Amino acid sequence: MTTSPLITVLGATGTIGTDLVPRLLATGTTVRAVTRDPARRIPGAQRVIADLRDPGTLRPALAGADALFLNSPSSEDAAALQIRAADLAHELGISRLVLLSQHGARTDSPVRFLRWHGEVEQHVRSLGIDHTVLRPNLYLQSLLGLAETISRGILAAPITEARVSAVDTRDVAAAAAAVLTGTGHSGRTYTLTGPAAITHREIAEALSRATGTAITFHPLPAEDFAAALSELLPAWQVHGLVEDYAHYARGEADEVHHDITALTGAPARDVDRFARDHAPAFTRP
Repeated sequence: MTTSPLITVLGATGTIGTDLVPRLLATGTTVRAVTRDPARRIPGAQRVIADLRDPGTLRPALAGADALFLNSPSSEDAAALQIRAADLAHELGISRLVLLSQHGARTDSPVRFLRWHGEVEQHVRSLGIDHTVLRPNLYLQSLLGLAETISRGILAAPITEARVSAVDTRDVAAAAAAVLTGTGHSGRTYTLTGPAAITHREIAEALSRATGTAITFHPLPAEDFAAALSELLPAWQVHGLVEDYAHYARGEADEVHHDITALTGAPARDVDRFARDHAPAFTRP
């Protein structure tokens, strides 16, 4: 009898992990799902409560795994935490690592999030471990964090008509599942984008069609965007998001790649599909 591989998924209850775990389970894979929240239930998986900041909890979460999906919550020390987790995986003899990075990651980027991801990629390569890097572009699901404002008919962001090949996170999870359960991905870097580069005005139009209400795009000065976010997020994250949007506004995230289709055999979801599937979130009660 063949034993199914054991895959540890860090961030199992996050945006990508929530969709990735059931995809892996559906292939017959044994999944060790790591979360910091003891109240979260993860049906079908081996749930482990662990925190990347606590190696004492992380070690048993990684021990004995055949592969690791390396992801972490957004934090100011995310790069250091991921590097520490990669080192521990290497020490424990995990043979495969799939790293969730970001489109445009590089160590000399002026965008802190891209720079941090570049540092983790560089470190993982230096370990000599069998690894694959996934670089998704802007998540369409990030719009859900703006749902309250959008439901009032306004999509505001510090960008004008620059195009971004934004991606649905369900496709990112599907691509990750394909890499984790497939072969031939060693040393590869995959760029995960939507099927077209779109403007934020076109995103607003798609949301309008899906909800049946008028949603208008408003270009917003970066300082106003930062001021609005400062009431919700810590300063480092606000500054990082402003840098992200400056990166988008410069037209540096408009390339369309077809790695999702190559990995999954299905076309990437477009903005209209995302808008239809999530219309209730953008509709006022």
